[in-house]
Amino acid sequence: MARVQDLLDRKDSPVWIIQPEATVLAAARLMNRHRIGALVVESEGHICGIFTERDILRRVVAVGRDPAETPVSAVMTSKVVCCTPDTDTDEAAGAMRNRRIRHLPVADECGKLLGIVSIGDLNAQAQVAQEQTLFQLQEYISGRV
Repeated sequence: MARVQDLLDRKDSPVWIIQPEATVLAAARLMNRHRIGALVVESEGHICGIFTERDILRRVVAVGRDPAETPVSAVMTSKVVCCTPDTDTDEAAGAMRNRRIRHLPVADECGKLLGIVSIGDLNAQAQVAQEQTLFQLQEYISGRV
């Protein structure tokens, strides 16, 4: 069974972080520049939140806050769900589905950020696994195995 570490090993993208005192405008610009949907909020080397596109829509735009004046800490999701590198990808997908989240930070046992996986990463991994299964079934049915 695939683990979250397997996904991180295939990813070639850095984890983008932001400080809690940064403005929402700065965070949005960083997300746009790197074409990402979430930033991990770190303070003193520890994960203290996650800031997503959904946070911008629900907690800034919808309530009329000024993104240039609003700190990320005021609108981030502070109850962050994380996983470890050894987490099974099915378990990670289940956690994301059950909590209705699209990004899952990966941390070690001390809480140090190691990476982040998205629902897109998990979907791509599932697609590859399905394609391999289909290929093996076709080979078996045609008698080439």
